[in-house]
Amino acid sequence: MTVATLILAALLAAPAPAAENLIVGGDFEQAASGWSRFWSRSGEGRATIEPAADGSGSVLAVKHPGAEDWSFQQTSPIEVKPGEIYELSGRLRVEGAGTATLCVILYGEEKKVLRWTFGGDTTGTADRWQHVRSRFLIPPEGAAILPRLIGHGPATVRADDLVLSRAGSLDDLRAKGLPPSIEAKNDRLEVTFDTQTAALAVVDRRDAARWSQRASEAMAVLAAESHPGGLRIELLDPRSMRNLAVEVELLDGAEFAVEIKGEGAMDSALAYPPPFETAPGQFLILPVNEGISYPVDDPSLPEMSYYLYGGHGLCMGWYGVTDTRRALLSIVETPDDAAVRLPRLEGRLVLSPEWQPQKGGFGPPRRIRYSLFDSGGYVAMCKRYRAYAAEIGLLKTLAQKRQENPEVDKLVGAVNIWAFGPRGPRMCEELRAAGIERILWSSRSTPEEIDRMNAMGVLTSRYDIYQDCMNPANFDKLRGVHADWTSEAWPGGVMIDARGDWIRGWQVKGKDDQWYPCAVLCDRLAPDYARRRIAEELKTHAYRCRFIDTTTASPWRECYHKDHPLTRSESKHWKMELLRVVSREFGLVTGSETGHEASVPYVHYFEGMLSLGPYRVPDSGRNMLQPWDEPPERVARFQTGPKYRLPLWELVYHDCVVAQWYWGDYNNKLPTLWGRRDLINALYGTPPMFLFDAKIWEKNRERFAQSYRNIAPVARATGYSEMLSHEWLTADHAVQQTRFANGVTVTVNFGDAPFTLPGGTLLGPLEQQVAGLP
Repeated sequence: MTVATLILAALLAAPAPAAENLIVGGDFEQAASGWSRFWSRSGEGRATIEPAADGSGSVLAVKHPGAEDWSFQQTSPIEVKPGEIYELSGRLRVEGAGTATLCVILYGEEKKVLRWTFGGDTTGTADRWQHVRSRFLIPPEGAAILPRLIGHGPATVRADDLVLSRAGSLDDLRAKGLPPSIEAKNDRLEVTFDTQTAALAVVDRRDAARWSQRASEAMAVLAAESHPGGLRIELLDPRSMRNLAVEVELLDGAEFAVEIKGEGAMDSALAYPPPFETAPGQFLILPVNEGISYPVDDPSLPEMSYYLYGGHGLCMGWYGVTDTRRALLSIVETPDDAAVRLPRLEGRLVLSPEWQPQKGGFGPPRRIRYSLFDSGGYVAMCKRYRAYAAEIGLLKTLAQKRQENPEVDKLVGAVNIWAFGPRGPRMCEELRAAGIERILWSSRSTPEEIDRMNAMGVLTSRYDIYQDCMNPANFDKLRGVHADWTSEAWPGGVMIDARGDWIRGWQVKGKDDQWYPCAVLCDRLAPDYARRRIAEELKTHAYRCRFIDTTTASPWRECYHKDHPLTRSESKHWKMELLRVVSREFGLVTGSETGHEASVPYVHYFEGMLSLGPYRVPDSGRNMLQPWDEPPERVARFQTGPKYRLPLWELVYHDCVVAQWYWGDYNNKLPTLWGRRDLINALYGTPPMFLFDAKIWEKNRERFAQSYRNIAPVARATGYSEMLSHEWLTADHAVQQTRFANGVTVTVNFGDAPFTLPGGTLLGPLEQQVAGLP
């Protein structure tokens, strides 16, 4: 047993004195004494004190019918000191679709709000009371806290026995006699560990660049020692009183890894290692779908968070920071239970790794690798990650996939057509007459239509899904029953959450205008449903392709059903097995929604990779056909504007999977931004997506043809080639350039002014230049 373990055992064994409850009236036996007035954003709802159902006293009851947020807080803030540890607990019962969180407001000096929601625990609907509990550490800038109960969405929330107590301090827990710091170094890096803050500082010995972490939620250091090749550290997380064994390993090149081991129950995320500080002029680089860059000092950007276990988070297991030359890449080697927060330190955004519990416990070791670059910026980061992806077996090219299935060649450079009304063969003839030759036809068709299109050389496909499972008892209440629902799996085959409730998925509106949610089919069962459905259909419908909705968009989920339990890693495995069944067992060209790198070995295209998820038009998954004449500001700024977005996916996987727009966010969705989408397609070497009915086609026939002419030749020429580089040619990012391994170079101008290229060629506003086409 180590000295650190003995210290921890003594701390846990020591009897704790009864702590004072710092919440006034937390048992609600004196009505609402100590509490302020109820507030809600919509002005709806109220908070009352009512008798407990079991007659044991009084409880707080909040009834909130609105869709937004609400708050019920204490009257007076409580003074605190940095390094103090507090414990917050209570009982909550939520009925309805909303959620409730017991937390505090964190104040700095002069009652400046630092965090509106700090140290909280959240619960949702349940048929019984839920115990919520959190521990939190007062950060260096903290001066006061204010307990409060908050919620979001329509719900009735009852609360009782709310307690806030002081649980010690960081100084009480720290080991005594440790050196101020320890270090390890090789010919490239020098890594120093601060035993007071549990933070690392790294010096790149090639150019003396220094990257420093700053602890935002400090740990107590129990032991620390250096050894050949790295550092060995033992920490105590004061919130959970969990012992953490941390190894810092120096790797080949300018890289090092941090691995964290722990044991026991885990009811909230672990934020370690701390974030590296950022500097003015730097960018956070994240693979949010295709990719995005967030200037760290852009005051208009909110604090954010992304998970790594699904396409609507980060689609690859990395993120980083750069000044466009020097860069720090974070490769998350254990991404299935990982996330990253983007809080602010000294007003600048930073990247803070987080580790989610695995089935309520710490789970396997968590590991993150850091790579330092003295040049190359985000392109160098992408190329390093491409090499890593190859090492772990994710990199499989379209050329390799074409050898397995020659139909893949029909996909490369083909426009994806979703037609509402027009039938396939006739519409494909009209498309070809307009000069649109290479076609992926995604709308469901009859056997005869499929045969005719196959003979024309069209890649024939249809929509399919293995997630939604509607309760058959609801069928009579609905306006229609989707043919692809797996409703025969209800109720035994659906996913169950940690509270024992079935997990809700897609909702549909019934005849009574009420919303009815589908359950989520357990991922373990999906492959066999696909085998049965697809095998039967292919006997009569000779599709060559299939689009599997949601599989790579929705997150890997935990399932607590006794017959088919899953961790997130197991959920990912079975999702990938579903895609393997479709692409390899049935030999179909395979697409999925939004996209995630876990599926690169199995799929050929993603619908939605080009469409940055947070910045699509509202309700894009339901009102697909409706055009938007007035672009929402967020769409124009982030989705089609040049300042923020980056082709990170293309720099890693362009020659492996074809990236497309989302079917509610396609080339012609916002007519005033159509030209900008075409430029993005050409710059990225990706094909367009058109969605229309007969009226939209007739009105825009020539515009569709022009869009295809601008994009498809580049997508076809570069489809099997690695994207080597991407560059901003102007400070405002209006002019951008990409280069591909086969010699094709694409330069586009998103701006309002002409740009003179080397050699004197003038590139006008919303124009493109393509060099090196065969």
